[in-house]
Amino acid sequence: MLPGPGGPTGEAAEAEAPKKQATPPQAPTESSKQPKGVVVLSIGLPGSGKSTWFKRHNILPLSSDMVRILLFDDATEQRYQDLVFSTLRSMLRARLLARRPSNYLDATNLSPHERRSWIKLAHDFGYEVHAVFFDVPPEVCMERNRRRERNVPEDIMQRMASKLRAPKFEEGFAKITIVRLKKKDGVTPHEEPRQEFGIEPDEGEPPEIMDAEY
Repeated sequence: MLPGPGGPTGEAAEAEAPKKQATPPQAPTESSKQPKGVVVLSIGLPGSGKSTWFKRHNILPLSSDMVRILLFDDATEQRYQDLVFSTLRSMLRARLLARRPSNYLDATNLSPHERRSWIKLAHDFGYEVHAVFFDVPPEVCMERNRRRERNVPEDIMQRMASKLRAPKFEEGFAKITIVRLKKKDGVTPHEEPRQEFGIEPDEGEPPEIMDAEY
């Protein structure tokens, strides 16, 4: 705006000009912070009890075996791994697009690297991610694996055990549940009850792994 007659000019005019008040950014409303739902990743070796845990909780998770049955009518088909897991990812993405509130993925998810793409997919769609970590001794998993009709070769089981890493909140998990075995007197190895520890994030710190009696 031009100064009036007899008014200050140049820098003096700028100094006396009324300052425009900056509008503070609006804080997001509480509703905008709410996640659309949850994606739950199982984490554990073959034989750690992941599928049994889902059945016990009456949950039908997405899994690679489900995809193999749908595509090839055979859960043991191993020739098309890339196709299987790209289809599994597409199935989860379709559920997120459909805004399904609860989504479960039954897979080994051994390392942060393997979990990263699932976590990113969930976050991209506005979902939070929970982990269910099956903290079962490798020797127990290997013994169970040997008794299976369709088992994983021993050398591969050992390699998988060496890759297994406990989940941490830094990976992007909002909640971590740890499932451990707890043997009691008179209980056979096939009927081991489970202990579940729900761990909530505390200022981004990794979870304290609580001891359990095996």
